[in-house]
Amino acid sequence: MTDQAAAVQETPPRAITSVDEARDVIRMLDETITALVEVIEEEDRLVRAGKLSEVARLSPTKTGYARRYLSGSLRLRDSLPRLRGELGGELPAVKARHAAFQDRLQSNLTALATAHAVSEGIVRGVAGELTRTASPQTYGASGRTPMPDSRHVRPLAVSRTL
Repeated sequence: MTDQAAAVQETPPRAITSVDEARDVIRMLDETITALVEVIEEEDRLVRAGKLSEVARLSPTKTGYARRYLSGSLRLRDSLPRLRGELGGELPAVKARHAAFQDRLQSNLTALATAHAVSEGIVRGVAGELTRTASPQTYGASGRTPMPDSRHVRPLAVSRTL
């Protein structure tokens, strides 16, 4: 990690000093949530279509929105004790939007984890089949097929640019 990146991570978010600033942060969070949901939906669509290289191109955009969301959320959370009375009526709506976004995000993470597990299973299956077909098809002294010898293992190359 670079020194600049470490300094950015260690810098606490700037405190919200007024109700108007809190409302601006809430508005920014709403806009960020909307943008993030659009990116997540596009990502889900591309994963279902098997267009993984296009999914990778969304990563910088998704990361930028996620950082913005996290920064705004932390600022709001840290300032709530002081501003709770003045923002009282707005907080339930903010919490509801946050909860709905968290549910949508969990759905996205589940879909990505499933796609990862499926693709990993396919690669392991192909590698296992290559090893099996490269090994002599004989029986050992126990009457079972012996474990593949490392001399017969073929390397598997995967192109990430497809």
